[in-house]
Amino acid sequence: MSRILIKQAEVLDSQGLICPADIAIDQGKIVGIGNYEFWSANKVIDGKDKLAIPGFINTHTHAAMTLFRSYADDMLLMDWLENKIWPAEDKLTPADVYWGTMLAIVEMIQSGTTTFSDMYFHMDEVARAVEESGIRGVLARGMAGVAPNGEQALKDSEDFFNNWNHKASGRITVMLGPHAPYTCPPAYLKKVVALADKLNAPIHIHLSETQGEVADCLKEYGLSPIALMEQVGILDHPVLAAHCVHVSDADIALMKAHSVKVAHNPGSNMKLASGIAPVPKLLEQGIVVGLGTDGTASNNNLDMIEEMRLAALLHKTSSLDPLVIPAKQAVNMATEQGAKCLGLEKVIGTLKEGYEADVVLLDMHKPNWYPRHDRLSLLTYAASAGDVDTVIVQGKILMYKRQMTHLDVERILFENQVRGLRLVQNSEKNS
Repeated sequence: MSRILIKQAEVLDSQGLICPADIAIDQGKIVGIGNYEFWSANKVIDGKDKLAIPGFINTHTHAAMTLFRSYADDMLLMDWLENKIWPAEDKLTPADVYWGTMLAIVEMIQSGTTTFSDMYFHMDEVARAVEESGIRGVLARGMAGVAPNGEQALKDSEDFFNNWNHKASGRITVMLGPHAPYTCPPAYLKKVVALADKLNAPIHIHLSETQGEVADCLKEYGLSPIALMEQVGILDHPVLAAHCVHVSDADIALMKAHSVKVAHNPGSNMKLASGIAPVPKLLEQGIVVGLGTDGTASNNNLDMIEEMRLAALLHKTSSLDPLVIPAKQAVNMATEQGAKCLGLEKVIGTLKEGYEADVVLLDMHKPNWYPRHDRLSLLTYAASAGDVDTVIVQGKILMYKRQMTHLDVERILFENQVRGLRLVQNSEKNS
């Protein structure tokens, strides 16, 4: 790996402050932040008028759902899943998932995301896309206990964990991915718990996304989804819970007691009319909350700057309190808190000596960055994905001056256009 020196950038440090500094990178890690004027480097990047931040961390995706972007919009969650998305997903091939994931990766890199947490199908192909692209991935094979291949999914998950955990120079880590309580009955979830015990694996699961999900769970089991997870033993493991929109005070107490981490998806929740998660209350209780974009079919983009903005504005609107999620908190949710959600807080999520060099430079020499009273406020409320200039993951430059360094973007766009249309057309013919 080459030695990289970022000169005279404005650096968001580990204390949440922005200071002018150089960033020295060697062997994939940050070796120093400060004055490195005479440090020898293979690559020098001019940081003038650039804001250097930790790479954004997207804590909840279904990346290959880029293939269904703009298909079946403006529907409620279960109608959308059961009548549109699941029938189309039945037609997916491994190659479809590879190319759909590659499209998502291009979009994430171009918008400053360096790590994503994904739950989907054909995960060997997702891992291959991560390995080839240079991005960082926390991956889980989605499991549905009610599906005909439910038992096979458990075996696939174990094989996937054994084959890919800590691979791609450590950029890939693996979780177990039971989809949700409404697709994974308690008996099946107990099998997931047994597998998590065997592998010492964390768990990524959708919980309490809609009022209907919670009502059905209470009716069938007499417990909320969160309480049911405690009963079956899921919460005895590190858990990343996606959504958590409809959680009671009792649920929040359980989440706090079991150190459950939350992937908050404001854009998806708004588009699917799922509701507004009580994020301020979760944060008040010390629960770690990161940000996610969910599947691109449900939110149409993978832009974490937009998710930060939505998180801040949505919760101000719902509480009528302008300080409920200030800009600094929104940025922290997209970086340091995201790393904690994924168990990577000692590796990434902050710009600090000894941490892996996942660094994003944003070009501030644009009208939307003037006047610069408060850089974090501008990043949250005024910036756009197009401001992302340079993206580095583990010391490797993936994008420089808005140009992707080694992915064939035109081929990726072509493959997704052809494959996306085929999937939807075949699904509609059979409906």
